[in-house]
Amino acid sequence: MVTTAALAVAAAFGVSAWSAVLLCRAGKGSRFLDRPNERSLHQVPVPRTGGLAVLAGLVAGVAVLAALGGRVLSGAPADAYLAGSALTLAAVSLLDDWKGVSPAIRLAVHLAACAAAVLALHLFAARPALYGLVSVVALAWFVNLYNFMDGMDGLAGSMTVIGCAVLAIGAGRAGDLSLALASLVVSAAAAGFLVFNFPPAEIFLGDVGSIPLGFICGSLSLAGVSRGDFGPWFPILVFAPFLFDATTTLARRLARGEVPWRAHRDHLYQRLVLAGWSQGRTLAWAVAVMVAAGCAALWLQSPP
Repeated sequence: MVTTAALAVAAAFGVSAWSAVLLCRAGKGSRFLDRPNERSLHQVPVPRTGGLAVLAGLVAGVAVLAALGGRVLSGAPADAYLAGSALTLAAVSLLDDWKGVSPAIRLAVHLAACAAAVLALHLFAARPALYGLVSVVALAWFVNLYNFMDGMDGLAGSMTVIGCAVLAIGAGRAGDLSLALASLVVSAAAAGFLVFNFPPAEIFLGDVGSIPLGFICGSLSLAGVSRGDFGPWFPILVFAPFLFDATTTLARRLARGEVPWRAHRDHLYQRLVLAGWSQGRTLAWAVAVMVAAGCAALWLQSPP
């Protein structure tokens, strides 16, 4: 099992990093450039195709797990439904990065993918339908808040690396090795991309990365809860830095009557940068908070 984990993690990290290098080179002359505007924190055009590198790393890592260990997360066909949902989200998000997709279509696709994940994971199968509905809404919000928080160099990548590593430890302590391995692969794939996303970033995740990553991290969290590895509070605490910033920012904007999906610079991390902090300093503090939240979740986790 240790060998399987090591090979899967190495494949995910290596393929992700190698793909990021290729995308950095190819992206500078492509249509997928994030050009600075009045709401941006970067100063020069940056390719926003890094999500493809993370997805490539995930495919490589999952392929190793499937070849050496059989079941990746929930077993076929559940894994196929989850993979199909993630790839559908990636395809629509890539189109959004390229030409733009209406918010209504994006939301419909997000809800459909989240519903498929809840059904595939057999979440709360023995409980009232309300639990399933709440799970779909919660997962859809997690998908979108990940996109909202992907506005500064290294932020979403760091949250994924740390958050999924903590999920892996929590699942491993509960004896759920399949969830632990899957979480480790996601963490490793994000780490390969993150090497090129630290300030000043050479490449961004783009919607093609942030949307599927939010879906995957949320699905892993719900899987751990439904399988009894940890309580609902565990992933909430692990991802609290993103949940708190995104939720409070959205609440403030709605209270002011603003359109939720329009670009802005109201998040806490954006306000720190606008106040004079460098992106590197802001990221360092954010990572410290992420690590503290993860350690607190593990400390409070009940013994298996």
